[in-house]
Amino acid sequence: MALTSESTTIWKGTLFEGSGDVALDSSGLATFPVNWTARAEGVANMTNPEELLAAAHSSCFSMALSLALAQAGNPAESIQTTAAVTFEAGKGVLGSHLLVSARVPGISEAEFEAFAADAKDNCPISKALGIPITIEAELA
Repeated sequence: MALTSESTTIWKGTLFEGSGDVALDSSGLATFPVNWTARAEGVANMTNPEELLAAAHSSCFSMALSLALAQAGNPAESIQTTAAVTFEAGKGVLGSHLLVSARVPGISEAEFEAFAADAKDNCPISKALGIPITIEAELA
């Protein structure tokens, strides 16, 4: 069964002077303010599309890695993934870098790195992005 998730942004004003709010419609969990300055320069207490994309990428990757490890008989005790999505004005989204640390009993560093590389390539968000994705993965 397919699931469609929705978010809505209401934007007011021009790109550079305006601002908006993005709502997580499907879950109803939050509404976040966004504006150009937050996207191009970073602003405290305000998000941007790339931070939301990083949240999607880090959670999707963690789920994919958890599944692969469990299916191989090596369930993870914990997985911590940070996705760093880089945006440059005029060029767009340049890439996503995954920084992964996990506790996985009974697996070697080399085996873990292979599982992490596969999850990087095959999690649904990675497949949807179409940008360079790099990874650093280690056992905790």
